[in-house]
Amino acid sequence: MNENAAVERDLRAAAPHELLHVVNEALIRGYGATRVQLHLADYGVRSLQLVGATPLSDDPVLIHDSPQGRAFEAPDPLVVTDGEAHTVTVHLPVSVRGDRVGVLSATFPEKLDTKACLPDLEHICDALGHEIMVAERDTDHYILARRASRLTLAAEMQWQLLPGRSCRRPEFALGAHLEPAYAIFGDNFDWSTSGDHLTLAITNGMGEGIEAALLTNLAVNAMRNARRAGLGLADQAYLADQAVHAHYRGSVYVSMLLMRFELSTGRTEVVEAGSPRVWRMRDGKVEALAFDAQLPLGMFEDTVFDSEHFQVEPGDRLLFASDGVYGTSSQAGEHYGEHALARSLTANRLLPASQVPRAVLRELTDYRGVSPLDDDALVLCLDWYGKDAPAG
Repeated sequence: MNENAAVERDLRAAAPHELLHVVNEALIRGYGATRVQLHLADYGVRSLQLVGATPLSDDPVLIHDSPQGRAFEAPDPLVVTDGEAHTVTVHLPVSVRGDRVGVLSATFPEKLDTKACLPDLEHICDALGHEIMVAERDTDHYILARRASRLTLAAEMQWQLLPGRSCRRPEFALGAHLEPAYAIFGDNFDWSTSGDHLTLAITNGMGEGIEAALLTNLAVNAMRNARRAGLGLADQAYLADQAVHAHYRGSVYVSMLLMRFELSTGRTEVVEAGSPRVWRMRDGKVEALAFDAQLPLGMFEDTVFDSEHFQVEPGDRLLFASDGVYGTSSQAGEHYGEHALARSLTANRLLPASQVPRAVLRELTDYRGVSPLDDDALVLCLDWYGKDAPAG
């Protein structure tokens, strides 16, 4: 049995909280590692939190100003040589199906041929990422490690509802983020992929605090239930609408944008039921996409929803935003709005889809100034490559 297979076996057999110990032992045994650390990205994706420490007890490593942060955002591992100590430290991103969750940092004797070892180290990081995802069913160890501060109960519910922060397949790449990360209310994003389709849902729940989170949980799970029953997009909206109305009798409602992309052709089905909006960048030009506006979910009984279609082309970038983004005001009282989002899309055109939402929300923070967000802000970015995109 080769070393990589042995590490995978040991990770599967380990107790959920002992995964880093397994990797540490493997790197000492196989490569003479002298120090191994795992940092996980916090909910706001501003810092990397040390795994193994008492939660909130260690200073975080800032993503924007650290070797670990550069490795987290860069496409390749970062190798740092210390000539005085005669060591080399390798910072490797830890991912789960394209979703960056953290960074593994390992220090070795300088004589180690790191270039030759990188493929094996990356393989170990991939195995570690997958096992962390599985382990989170049985332990809070990694969930606690991600926290730079305590979450509100509403935020706890919303983060548990989300599918992840990014996803990548040959046909597309997407990334999404929410602010305020530790106190979100009712905004949500969801996606599901199959061999034939990508389905997206962008949700803007009415209200604040725990009531907004409960409302969004009901709507998203009703939509998922309909989708998993094999129903079409309009019927998914209809059944989610009925679930919300049956419980709240029209006193509150949920705005939702549903999209279903056909992977082989780019043909896209849309149901717009409320406020989330979409902008498209194609050949350097940014334009807002307009769809037939329909009633939000739960407003009235027996609302009928219709779907419409449009086409995405290879090279298209779509940006989805909730009203907490385009409706945010500056200190002068001016809304962030459509033009600022277009400028942001253009300015961040070279960033991968996984990093665009955070870049847009950072610009939104600068635009807003010292004023706190008075609504959730959600951004999702989708890059479309198409079925015959070259392998990358």
